[in-house]
Amino acid sequence: IDPTYMIRSVPANAFDSVYCSILAQNAVHGAMAGFSGITVGKVCERYVYLPIHAITKQKGNRVDVKGKWFSNMINSTKQPD
Repeated sequence: IDPTYMIRSVPANAFDSVYCSILAQNAVHGAMAGFSGITVGKVCERYVYLPIHAITKQKGNRVDVKGKWFSNMINSTKQPD
């Protein structure tokens, strides 16, 4: 399982809402400016456009679904087996 697909174990807060709004606004600005094949992210406290190919070129992290870390995550978030 790719860790980026895991659900957070804490509820969203006001900071999350503001952060998501800023990311969405920047994504729309990029689209309206004619950019495609990009995503928006925060790097060194600045919001930037990141090319998708530069992000996906890297090997992703994997979680062993039979390992202790995954088991602890399932138990702490009270998810069904």
